[in-house]
Amino acid sequence: MATEQEIFQRSELLLGAEAMDRIAEKRVIVFGVGGVGSWCAESLVRSGIRHLTIVDSDSVCASNINRQLMATTETVGQVKVDVLRNRLLTINPAAEITAIHEFFTAETAESFHLDTYDYIIDAIDSLKDKTLLILMACQTEAQFFSSMGAALKLDPTRIKVDEFWKIQGDPLARVLRKRFKREGQYPARKFQCVYSDELIEPQGEGKGSLVHITAIFGFMLAGLVIQDIVK
Repeated sequence: MATEQEIFQRSELLLGAEAMDRIAEKRVIVFGVGGVGSWCAESLVRSGIRHLTIVDSDSVCASNINRQLMATTETVGQVKVDVLRNRLLTINPAAEITAIHEFFTAETAESFHLDTYDYIIDAIDSLKDKTLLILMACQTEAQFFSSMGAALKLDPTRIKVDEFWKIQGDPLARVLRKRFKREGQYPARKFQCVYSDELIEPQGEGKGSLVHITAIFGFMLAGLVIQDIVK
């Protein structure tokens, strides 16, 4: 079996041993392991994160296969976080991967102990729960990064990073800002988001999405974490 030194040899050549030690010490939690969050989680583990918690209440369904990392014809019906945890442990068996098969809601929020993490990643779809996570994460000392809408996108060159209140052209960010203003509750601090200003009209009912877009969103979220640790 490969050792951690062998697994992360190329990463250490780029970042150095001290940076790799810092990466290995950080505690990260990812909320939502669908088209965005699943790729984010894998990128984090492949980059040397050893303490990772993944949160999602869903099971794999056939419509996930086009864009979600752990979704295959063989995993349909299985719990997403369990399938993903098993995969991540094949990448680094020494990693500590905690899989929580649960919704993040007003009722469950306190059970996640957000203040025990160094990094909090939001890849939630539900508007109500996303709003709550943003508010609560920004009250902690953890670094917080959020994904805006990855559906109805085709052009990967339109994906970018900006501070939440500066985002232009993203419908989800616009709706979230209106919700904060309407409810009179605002995030306690600024935070960075991955988003795209592209918007394609759907060809049918619902919002379609493609793997090259959702994966880039996930990789960029992971990249923000690693970049922040290294700097």
